[in-house]
Amino acid sequence: MISALTLIVFLMLAAFIVVASVKRIPEGQVYTLRRLGKPAGTLTAGTHLVVPLVERVAHKISITGYTLAVDERASDETANCGALRGRVWWQVLDPERAEAVIDRADDMIRLQLRDAVQRATSAAEMQDLRSRNQRIKQTLNGSLRERGVLVTRVELDVAA
Repeated sequence: MISALTLIVFLMLAAFIVVASVKRIPEGQVYTLRRLGKPAGTLTAGTHLVVPLVERVAHKISITGYTLAVDERASDETANCGALRGRVWWQVLDPERAEAVIDRADDMIRLQLRDAVQRATSAAEMQDLRSRNQRIKQTLNGSLRERGVLVTRVELDVAA
């Protein structure tokens, strides 16, 4: 017969597996799932079951949006662009595509922002601030949309 201690250990192990299998995803978030190290899809808001030790949550992605504060001084190679100060608002549109870049999304946006500002500034020197920011947003979205990311708003002041 099974001893009481063995039964208790078995029941505790079963309870642990059940608790580890249940994932509750809050509203406004999406979890990306990996199965044996390979992408296995996304989990949207609600309660889901995952297989412990086989499936794991790779990223917890907010789909409500992010704010990137920008405060950069001009370097020698980009001195014609000036110093950038302001904010860029962005959000994830496609969590499956964005999963590959979500950990470095802020750096990726900062890198492309300098190029977008140079393009917008060289296109028309006499633009007003609002139309220049709109042009920067469009340029950023042209390169970021394929990665599942959308810039929703740009408020930058470019100081010479």
